[in-house]
Amino acid sequence: MKRITLLYLLLCGLFISTSTLLAGNVKIYSTTADLTKAMSKSETTTSESTILSSENIISLKPDFRFQQMDGFGAAITGSSCYNLLKMTPENRKALLTETFDPVHGYGYSFIRISIGCSDFSLDEYTCCDEPGIKNFRIHEYDKRDLFPVLKEILAINPNVKILASPWTCPKWMKVNNLKDLQPYDSWTSGQLNPHYYQDYALYFVRFVQEMKKAGFDINAITIQNEPLNRGNSASLYMSWQEQRDFIKKALGPAFRKHGIKTRIWAYDHNYNYDSNKAENVDQGHYPLNIYNDPEAAQYVDGAAYHAYGGNKNELKYIHNNNSDKGLFFTEMSIGLWGDGYNFGKDFMWSMREVCLGTINNFSKAVIMWNYMLDDKHGPDRPGGCNICLGAIDIQTSDYATLTRNSHFYEIAHLASVIKPGAWRVSSESTLPAGIHYAAFLNPDGSYSVVLQNDTDKNLEIKIVSAGKAFVYNVEAKSVSSYLWNN
Repeated sequence: MKRITLLYLLLCGLFISTSTLLAGNVKIYSTTADLTKAMSKSETTTSESTILSSENIISLKPDFRFQQMDGFGAAITGSSCYNLLKMTPENRKALLTETFDPVHGYGYSFIRISIGCSDFSLDEYTCCDEPGIKNFRIHEYDKRDLFPVLKEILAINPNVKILASPWTCPKWMKVNNLKDLQPYDSWTSGQLNPHYYQDYALYFVRFVQEMKKAGFDINAITIQNEPLNRGNSASLYMSWQEQRDFIKKALGPAFRKHGIKTRIWAYDHNYNYDSNKAENVDQGHYPLNIYNDPEAAQYVDGAAYHAYGGNKNELKYIHNNNSDKGLFFTEMSIGLWGDGYNFGKDFMWSMREVCLGTINNFSKAVIMWNYMLDDKHGPDRPGGCNICLGAIDIQTSDYATLTRNSHFYEIAHLASVIKPGAWRVSSESTLPAGIHYAAFLNPDGSYSVVLQNDTDKNLEIKIVSAGKAFVYNVEAKSVSSYLWNN
């Protein structure tokens, strides 16, 4: 009898010990700068945190929350669609599943499209090239190329959000400047004629409505891609004064009148407001100037930024001066400029500056530029970028051989563990310099952490919450993403 009782107690003790050890499985994705690992999957388990030393610890504080995340993704440009549709249906479905499926893939959750053409389209066009807003129609290129790709993406992940941005208004709405108001028949530069504010507002309304009819909900729009850049192959100059007036006099009231719930994001350009150009000397803190006008601010959900100039700390400045409005990172490209493209160099820089950097400065989304380009950096438009790379590059010799570049893995590291609606949470850490991370509480109660080891040494990291913890050895020059089913 005593032997049975002893055995029973031993078994109970084993059960208690084992259940404590296995409480909370952790999924891990790892990528190294040298690509010996690329979203390599592994798992670990939690244990009692009391057994851990005090070094290299991240202690999560989920009760203290910052911004709520919208999602992560890339731009589905006309060029991306063209290349995707050159693939076999089977190969394309497999790639889009890998990218967008939240269960069997990486769960990309936000995409950006252009309203009309961009510098990565097959031609220059808008949705109303014939004068008169009554002539609005979605362009045939978009019906042919964009629509089928969007349908395939949404069939894989119906919750993917769509951001839409124009590169230019219709040319018949342009003038040379706001003093002379002379017609400006050019895809590049020019300004929006204030006499056409109401027509251009209806242009946005019609776009949202027509896309809805086609089965695509537009979650957000920016009013102008790079409004302080006159030089793109398709572009329009729009100061904050112009954007403010257009929002309050036309766009905001038009959205309200027609019941449009699509969010309006201001700006959509660089951190430094292209301050190297004389005409932009008064354009600093662009969105704050719009927010300072209550009549305009009531219609604006937030502001969008790119990282081609300036410093990510500008995001924190904007947040600290108006925390009611959201911040969204909407474009960064990779290419052959400077010393040329290097996977490891860009992977480390972009994770630190664009991904973790913008998130830790209150950005609610990270969206990279072209999802897919070909091995000739296109198709691209004259006057645009002819040395850009996509998040994925495809070989034109077979439209099957793929190169997944740094941007593909950077967004995969975010989207695979940080779910839409997650809250960025506070934490305390005892980490050396060169370790960058952000922590989140997902809507289902799980935790996620994305961590970058930008040092030359492997480092054992311990992540702790509510008396439980797990340990993981993070390789030098690598990124690891953790999904902790708490």
